[in-house]
Amino acid sequence: MILSGAGREILIAPSILSADFLSLGEEVREAAAAGADLFHLDMMDGHFVPNLTFGPPVIDGLEKVTSLPLEAHLMVEHPEIYLEELAHDGIYRVTVHWEASSHLHYVLSKIRDLGMRAGIALSPATPVTMVSDVLEMIDLVLVMTVNPGFGGQSFIAHSFEKIAKMRSLLDDSGAAHVRLEVDGGIKTSNISQVVACGADTIVMGSAIFGETPCKTVFEEIRERLATG
Repeated sequence: MILSGAGREILIAPSILSADFLSLGEEVREAAAAGADLFHLDMMDGHFVPNLTFGPPVIDGLEKVTSLPLEAHLMVEHPEIYLEELAHDGIYRVTVHWEASSHLHYVLSKIRDLGMRAGIALSPATPVTMVSDVLEMIDLVLVMTVNPGFGGQSFIAHSFEKIAKMRSLLDDSGAAHVRLEVDGGIKTSNISQVVACGADTIVMGSAIFGETPCKTVFEEIRERLATG
């Protein structure tokens, strides 16, 4: 956990999608030691998004190398079919896409009934108001600042305005319990602006699992957030 210059609690969630899977255990340990608060797991099925990533066996392996919370971001059709296995694997939170869930209330209820926390993800073209009717059922809303499906994309510039709108919606609705997560193209160069718009949970992939050592990246994150 890092405190921003404004005193907001900021959590950093490295996305293992950008890690070297041949050295995944080592990279996860390094990120945890450098200051990660939790790990973000992008699960894709090749249907909702045109890419495939990993499934529960990788999650089971991660549990053996870190005690930090694991959150699953399901970029899949029919997310409900994965929930029981994710609960069995000890996933802390499951985030499903508003665009992929025909029966969102049912899916969120099932996540909570299985003892996990629930989140909703919104793709770049989805309005922030789509979460209004289920705020009491979630503990996180994820604003995607790239199109879901591939790592390493550039941050969509007008997303700053969307993050700020979501922050206002949460505050005006009295939803202080709901964390505002942002995912996509976040680097040390723009993290301060993302946080200034109201985000409090930051997913970072290639910025953390890149050529620069994790420890150095986290030192720069702390410096930038401390100075605002």
